[in-house]
Amino acid sequence: MNPYKQLPIYGDAIIHAYSGQNMGDMDPHIFAVAEEAYKQMARNNRNQSIIVSGESGAGKTVSARYAMRYFATVSKSSSNAHVEDKVLASNPITEAVGNAKTTRNDNSSRFGKYTEISFDERNQIIGANMRTYLLEKSRVVFQSENERNYHIFYQLCASAQQSEFKHLKLGSAEEFNYTRMGGNTVIEGVNDRANMVETQKTFVLLGFKEDFQMDIFKVLAAILHLGNVQITAVGNERSSVSEDDSHLEVFCELLGLESSKVAKWLCNRKIITTSETVVKPMTRPQAVNARDALAKKIYAHLFDFVVERINQALQFSGKQHTFIGVLDIYGFETFDVNSFEQFCINYANEKLQQQFNLHVFKLEQEEYMKEDIPWTLIDFYDNQPVIDLIEAKMGILELLDEECLLPHGTDENWLQKLYNNFVNKNSLFEKPRMSNTSFIIQHFADKVEYKCEGFLEKNRDTVYDMLVEILRASKFHLCANFFQENPVPSSPFGSMITVKSAKQVIKPNSKHFRTTVGSKFRSSLYLLMETLNATTPHYVRCIKPNDEKLPFEFDSKRIVQQLRACGVLETIRISAQSYPSRWTYIEFYSRYSILMTKPELSFSDKKEVCKVVLHRLIQDSNQYKFGKTKIFFRAGQVAYLEKLRLDKLRQGCVVIQKHIRGWLQRKKFLRERQAALIIQQYFRGQKTMRKAITATALKEAWAAIVIQKHCRGYLVRSLYQLIRVSTITVQAYTRGFLARRRYRKMLEEHKAVILQKYARAWLARRRFQNIRRFVLNIQLTYRVQRLQKKLEDQNRENHGLVEKLTSLATLRASDVEKVQKLEAELERAATQKQSSEEKGRRYREAVEEKLAKLQKHNSELEIQKEQMQMKLREKTEELKEKMDSLTKQLFDDVQKEERQRILLEKDFELKTQDYEKQIQSLKEEIKALKEEKTQLHLQLGKERVTCDGLKGEVSRLSKQAQTISEFKKEIELLQTQKIDVEKHVQLQKREMREKMSEITKQLLESYDIEDVRSRLSVEDLEHLNEDGELWFAYEGLKKATRVLESHFQTQKECYEKEIEALNFKVVHLSQEINHLQNLFREENDINASIRHEVARLTSENMMIPDFKQQISELEKQKQDLEIRLNEQTEKMKGELEELSNQLNHNQEEGTQRKVIAGQNEIHTKEKEKLISKIQEIQETSERLKKQFETESEVKSNFQQEASRLMLENRDLEEELDMKDRVIKKLQDQVNTLTKTIEKANDVHLPSGAKEYLGMLEYKREDEAKLIQNLILDLKPRGVVVNMIPGLPAHILFMCVRYADSRNDADMLKSFMNSAINGIKQVVKEHLEDFEMLSFWLSNTCHFLNCLKQYSGEEEFMKHNNPHQNKNCLNNFDLSEYRQILSDVAIRIYHQFIVVMENNLQPIIVPGMLEYESLQGISGLKPTGFRKRSSSIDDTDAYTMTSVLQQLSYFYSIMCQNGLDPELVRQAVKQLFFLIGAVTLNSLFLRKDMCSCRKGMQIR
Repeated sequence: MNPYKQLPIYGDAIIHAYSGQNMGDMDPHIFAVAEEAYKQMARNNRNQSIIVSGESGAGKTVSARYAMRYFATVSKSSSNAHVEDKVLASNPITEAVGNAKTTRNDNSSRFGKYTEISFDERNQIIGANMRTYLLEKSRVVFQSENERNYHIFYQLCASAQQSEFKHLKLGSAEEFNYTRMGGNTVIEGVNDRANMVETQKTFVLLGFKEDFQMDIFKVLAAILHLGNVQITAVGNERSSVSEDDSHLEVFCELLGLESSKVAKWLCNRKIITTSETVVKPMTRPQAVNARDALAKKIYAHLFDFVVERINQALQFSGKQHTFIGVLDIYGFETFDVNSFEQFCINYANEKLQQQFNLHVFKLEQEEYMKEDIPWTLIDFYDNQPVIDLIEAKMGILELLDEECLLPHGTDENWLQKLYNNFVNKNSLFEKPRMSNTSFIIQHFADKVEYKCEGFLEKNRDTVYDMLVEILRASKFHLCANFFQENPVPSSPFGSMITVKSAKQVIKPNSKHFRTTVGSKFRSSLYLLMETLNATTPHYVRCIKPNDEKLPFEFDSKRIVQQLRACGVLETIRISAQSYPSRWTYIEFYSRYSILMTKPELSFSDKKEVCKVVLHRLIQDSNQYKFGKTKIFFRAGQVAYLEKLRLDKLRQGCVVIQKHIRGWLQRKKFLRERQAALIIQQYFRGQKTMRKAITATALKEAWAAIVIQKHCRGYLVRSLYQLIRVSTITVQAYTRGFLARRRYRKMLEEHKAVILQKYARAWLARRRFQNIRRFVLNIQLTYRVQRLQKKLEDQNRENHGLVEKLTSLATLRASDVEKVQKLEAELERAATQKQSSEEKGRRYREAVEEKLAKLQKHNSELEIQKEQMQMKLREKTEELKEKMDSLTKQLFDDVQKEERQRILLEKDFELKTQDYEKQIQSLKEEIKALKEEKTQLHLQLGKERVTCDGLKGEVSRLSKQAQTISEFKKEIELLQTQKIDVEKHVQLQKREMREKMSEITKQLLESYDIEDVRSRLSVEDLEHLNEDGELWFAYEGLKKATRVLESHFQTQKECYEKEIEALNFKVVHLSQEINHLQNLFREENDINASIRHEVARLTSENMMIPDFKQQISELEKQKQDLEIRLNEQTEKMKGELEELSNQLNHNQEEGTQRKVIAGQNEIHTKEKEKLISKIQEIQETSERLKKQFETESEVKSNFQQEASRLMLENRDLEEELDMKDRVIKKLQDQVNTLTKTIEKANDVHLPSGAKEYLGMLEYKREDEAKLIQNLILDLKPRGVVVNMIPGLPAHILFMCVRYADSRNDADMLKSFMNSAINGIKQVVKEHLEDFEMLSFWLSNTCHFLNCLKQYSGEEEFMKHNNPHQNKNCLNNFDLSEYRQILSDVAIRIYHQFIVVMENNLQPIIVPGMLEYESLQGISGLKPTGFRKRSSSIDDTDAYTMTSVLQQLSYFYSIMCQNGLDPELVRQAVKQLFFLIGAVTLNSLFLRKDMCSCRKGMQIR
């Protein structure tokens, strides 16, 4: 009950007195309710709620404040002491901005507040969160009599004279319209200035700085000044605001606005239609409403902002364990004039009353009925019909929202709908007798009459759009943020790419789609009810003792009315008869099992145990009842059981303490007793020793010890010498045995090593030649196709030039005919000779001038030609002088040439365009001459001059035409000379490159392979790949070095295995004979493979005559190149000698090469030791070879035929090599043409190397062409042979970097989707093409690796250098696209494996099992074939070499396409698993394989 006076019953001493006490042990108090909620939260780990309700002025706000203070005091922790203070500090701020004086209460909450106080597992406060409901915004602009605006305005006006607030230009509260409407601006006993100081202190306590506080005060002062803006009427339909209004200027100054715009749009509004925009003036009442609506909107935003910042200050980092919610919401209100705010407040109180009824009455009685507890039903007031009237379908709120959606909806129309729907149909809705503008609702507390005026406007809560736009453009950041529609997030990109629409979307009129205030309030109220229903509620009913706010005045009737309205009387009646405490049987058994005896615990039925225990503990059976699932207790019985339980636990603790203390004392006593016994023992022993020991006894004892020492030493020494001699003898014999066995192993294995060496070398050479021949054939066909395409293009160009020449010839013939006609007409023009002579002179002078210009142009061309020749000579000399630097900077120059090539191509295109422009200018001059001829024809027709003078002119014109053709011929000669010079320079460059290839061979022979790899960058390798032989030579040497490295690494292990094999062969000579037989039969197998190879080579030789004509044509060029090459070799000898000296110097620096050389020397010494042993084994083998002379003769025949074919193939290979070189020269002529022209002219050459950004610029419309040429139409073979395998992936990533540098999300998204879809399409179209799948698997992995390496994520940037880190993506996160690319790569890999398995599976069983490598063992067909065609006699049968060739083909394709070594290793491993599984299954399932002969074959 509100005493209307401060009483000393809420101090810390009272808090500590109620802390830990049970409900009902002490006097009723708000602290008792808070303690009960805190105790239940700590005991049951359930969330609690304290619902404070009552009429306005009953003390709800103060009660909620005291409850929060109790929690802050009880749960305060030493480590986090300021959290509780912050939670309490939020109350003064919210009361200042949300509370006001009304007729019933001096500190009435004009908003609802639900505060969640969060606790951790130790039940200590860690933070809080606040939710607010329905701020009464109309109070900002209107107050009834004897009421005030919100407290913060009066606090600010009371502190206006302070220095920190002077810039706000405020005065007393009586000076402002928004604070003086109620008539009385002062509350008795309240000091607004002191409250302002308290408010500032709480701001500081919550961590709000002075700048933040001053921003809030600026907005509040601006609202007060806005209320004083004077709006004057101009006629009946217009109004105006003076721009010189002082309050308007202060308002605009504080919020950073333009006063002219604010003054304009306060009195006007913009109406936007589909066809036009209209500015409509407003009347003075409409303008005043617009001003007030703007003030309410600004204050509502400020209130929400303050609450949001308070919640941020009360946020916590840990995990919330439980919480206690305190609901302080407006009480039931009824005034003289009740509007929309009172309607919403009373609606909220109806919902809270229903929740109270549901919890206290309905659920309570329903549970008694469900549990079969004897119970007499109690009638209570159910307010569900009133709630249905307000919120049900077609209820008051829905009709209000429907009317708000209508463009011409009014309060009167809405009220008429209410009359039609509810009058005489719903007993809770009434129409007043004396009014047509109001309605009455029968609430649970009282009848309330509501005025319909302003319902629609307050429900819409609209502000004109232009005023919002002005405030949105404010220079004051806080005001601008209030009216932002979509706040900008802190991070523009999260886990995915956000792409904005390129087309501006037309916003719909927000007026028709904005959520109304009523619907917002209804939804927030629904969430509040859900929260309350999910917690354990505790109710605090605040009672107002009188309506005059007098201290200690008690109005009995008024109090009974409040008790009846809030259901307290029914609550008292039900609590007297009910059972407030209840436990399930399981909960009771688990908690109070400590009170049970052993016989009771032995029962199996826990329900019976609980009944027996309760009958024993509580004698009065009326104090509890047994339900179906629960036990119900009357008030106080649970506390009695808790007391018994605590007594039992206390007694048990005493027993445990007794036994533990006794055990500790016993342990201490035994320890002390043992120590005393030991001391006594030593003391007594020392005493007896002193009595017994004499001098003679000591001497005798010492003499016995000395004799024992010497005797024992002699025995031990003799035993040690015997063991030592026997051990040395055993070691000598064992070491001799081991040395002899090791020696025999070395003898045996060294011979096998030599045999294996020669056999493996022969197999490796054959495999390398096959692969090399295959690659050369592919390269030759591809390059021939390119040359044919170029020849076709040149033929087309020649054909076009011939057509142009024929057209010019026809034009000339037509000109000759016209001249003949002119001659005929000139004969008639003799009379006008004089005038024509004058015109002819003028024309002659013009022609001479043109001839002079042409001659000058010719001379300029000759000068340019001489300059070009001079510059070419200078360049050749410079090239000779810079050969030393070129050898050192070979890779850098190649890179620069590649960059310059692009620029030179562009410049060459510009040159060609210039030449075309010159040709067009000449054609235009010819056209001008033709036009002049036509003019002469007209003039001569008119004037008819004599023909003698004009004949001379015509002859001169013909000569000039001939000179023009001669000039063209000279230009063509100059161009041919340029081409010859360029060819000469190109040949010199080609010869230089060949010399460089020889130099690189020497370098690769001398340097360590890893050293060369470290010096070569990826870009250098790419440029060298484009240049030709240098890269191929390096690749061949690299493969050779890899073989040597692997050979040297495995040689030690091989030696040990080979020594064991040799020892095994020496011991078992018969097995050596079998081994030699196996070797000879394998040679027969090799001969059979040679036959197949001969057949294949003959088929390949059939294609060679087709190329003989091309080779004969290219041989001539080869001879010329050889002559020039000999000249260049003589010049380069001195330079090569210097390079060789440098190479010798570098050889000394190669540490890894020395290690390999040392290993080679050690292995050669070991080989020399083993040679003698192998020779002995060879002598025995020569005896056996005599038995196989017939086989050796066959072998020699095959070898002769194979050698002959090898010689032919070598000749063909040399011819193909020459052809490749010539083709490459022809390909390079186009590129070198542009380079030599630029070097000759020295036009716009860059002085230094440019820094490229690694991006590919492209346009959005060229995206489809880029994808088509780069993915869909790309041929893998051309890319692999002439470029780097991962070129498409690098180009795609360059495009991605370009889109990222432009920060164009649409462009990037479109390009990534197109690229991924293109890769999917290519793979889908070539599902069975192994090369295509391998190529795109490699490029997809390269592209994915580029996206990861340059993504900017630290885990992928560990091995990047600083330059690579600069090239990382800056604007986008492509993690989702990386996942998609990974999925695509996995899909390609699966199809890639399927294709390899399909190609390999048919040849596994024939090659591994059916093929006979030892033809002499199984001459007959094994049993078990059963009419199956034998695979032994098939001429086209697969062999082991077929399997190896197929695997080699797969491996070479994967390596050529640049596939990741890990993927290659995984794929080959999977193929080996397939081969092993298929072979093993066939062995198990086929009967014909189960024979000793087949076992020998497989072995």
